[in-house]
Amino acid sequence: MGQVMEHAETVEGYEAVPLALPDQACLPGSGAAVLRRRSARPGRRAVMYVHCRGDSFAPEDLVGWYTDRGFHFYAADLREVGADERPGGDGNQVAQDLGDCFACLDAAAAHMREVDAIDAKIVSAHGAGAVIAALWCHARRGSQPADALVLASPSWATAPSWPEWARHGAAKRPPAARPSPLLVGARRRLRRGLDIACPVLVMCPATGWNAPGGAGGLLVPRALTLRRATMRLGEHVTWLKLAGGLPGQAMPEGAARRSVFDELGRWLSAYLSGQIRDQLL
Repeated sequence: MGQVMEHAETVEGYEAVPLALPDQACLPGSGAAVLRRRSARPGRRAVMYVHCRGDSFAPEDLVGWYTDRGFHFYAADLREVGADERPGGDGNQVAQDLGDCFACLDAAAAHMREVDAIDAKIVSAHGAGAVIAALWCHARRGSQPADALVLASPSWATAPSWPEWARHGAAKRPPAARPSPLLVGARRRLRRGLDIACPVLVMCPATGWNAPGGAGGLLVPRALTLRRATMRLGEHVTWLKLAGGLPGQAMPEGAARRSVFDELGRWLSAYLSGQIRDQLL
């Protein structure tokens, strides 16, 4: 490890986590950083939320839901990695940017394990962050970096067309419709199929998505269907289609938002063992 990365910004309710990084990874100026909110309850379990360019920050009520249940909450801020607009999305540069993202997540996971003594970890993300989180869990599957992967409204497919967003009352074409070269390259890699070792939960609005096996509800496909293409994530993937919400939203509003927490607690209780499971419902 050659350098220590510190976060220059502060976010209310969070503390910056200094990370030891390899000399050639996440160079200063990439802007990558990790923030932490500790649970008031002592414990050795945590969530690592992957936050990428174009995504909103982790919803406050989601953070509170986890910390109330004894999970420390870590936000891996990767918004500035690969933020430079490069004509054509050079493949070598995309590979380097992905490598920087992975190195930062590696360092965050190592800090959680070796410094903060975390022994149970959920990786979570939405939007572009879900793409990076899925690729990282696949790339590091041999070391089992997560006990569960939770993805909300992942930006896997081409963004909805402008008329569709306009019908939902969007004031302007959303950032997700203008993906960075990093996201474009990451999506291309994703379509070749993944082999994520841990259970995966995918939550998304019912509108605009197709899942094998029928409409709505909880499904357990190994592969997810996005328009014409079928993409494999791993051996156990649970697809949860929720009423309400818009494509790209981290969580729906109203009654559908409450159902997210209910389903999340039930799903995690099925895959996390012992004392963790008992405190989720």
